[in-house]
This record gives sequence, C-alpha cells and structure tokens, in this order.
Amino acid sequence: MSLSEIRNWVFDMDGTLTVAVHDFAAIRVALDIPAEDDILTHLAALPAAQAAQKHAWLLEHERQLAVDSTAATGAVELVRELAERGCRLGILTRNARELAHVTLQAIGLADCFDVEHILGRDEAQPKPSPDGLLKIAKGWGVAPQEMVMVGDYRFDLDCGRAAGARTVLVNLPDNPWPELVDWHAADCRALRMMLG
Repeated sequence: MSLSEIRNWVFDMDGTLTVAVHDFAAIRVALDIPAEDDILTHLAALPAAQAAQKHAWLLEHERQLAVDSTAATGAVELVRELAERGCRLGILTRNARELAHVTLQAIGLADCFDVEHILGRDEAQPKPSPDGLLKIAKGWGVAPQEMVMVGDYRFDLDCGRAAGARTVLVNLPDNPWPELVDWHAADCRALRMMLG
C-alpha cells in the first residue's frame, strides 16, 4: 500500500504537529522524577494522592505550553490536504485530551479533528502501548493495517508497530529506528510532497 492510498491517519501531537517545546528534564526535576524514568510511568506507580498532586502540576504546566503552541513546518498544510482528500484524522497523545484540543486551536487545526478521535493519556494507556490506536481503529471500523501512525519519537513507532499499523517518522533529519519505520520524512512539508 502506498502512502497516498492510506485513508486513516493518526498523529502524535507535540513535536509532530507542533514545534517541540517540552523540557522533559526540567519537568522531571520539578516533579522529583529520576532522569532515566518515563514521566507517566513514574506517576502511575505513585500513591494516589501524590500522583494526583503531580498530575495537577503537570496539567497546568502543559496548559501554558498548549496555549503557546506553534505548528511544525508543513503540519497545517498536510492535515488540511488530508482532510480535503476525505481521510479520517485522529490524534493519539501522551498529553491530556483537553490540552490536545487547546493545542489544535492554537495552531488552527481544531476543525479537522473530532473530539472522539482525540485520545490522551486518560482515554487510553499511554504510548508505546497500542491501546489508543486500537481504540481509534475500532471507532472507525477499520483494521489497524489500514491506518498510519505519524510521530516524531520511538514511542509513536512502537505503538504503531504493536497495533499492526503503518508508521511514519517526521521532524527528525535522520531515522534512528529504521526497523520501526515504513516512511521517513524530514518534516510534515516533505511528508505532504510524498503523497503525490
């Protein structure tokens, strides 16, 4: 199947459709999380009250980043072209769903995504789990093999592979995970050119 034949597109949000601004090292310091730990996995293992307090801080920190979001190179044009072609569009993010919507509004793409097709960390197990991608596939009534997961990090690719979907890596000049990637584009503008 060629890229231009795919009708079901799921995007990561931060660093994929937007310019990456999260300083994960600073977030780990603020929340007293070891440098080598995944933030969401660490918070999930904490006692409920402590986890809730840290999640609340994280949500407020991320809210300001969402409001100030800027679109990644070519992202708006890519998504609009896919929408015009009649493709289904979804978002799978490790961020909160409400902040994904704020981000989409900030970059001018909120009208391209239905809220029920935007899944965050509270609607599905966070990537690299395939849970969210499988939920979107079920909601759309399609096989995961008919979908593509677009992202800028290994978690996005691992998620896509585990679900059985195709994968696209964007916004990295090289491809450090060739075994996980079906297509690689330097940015969303280049990806749009690949659609033909």
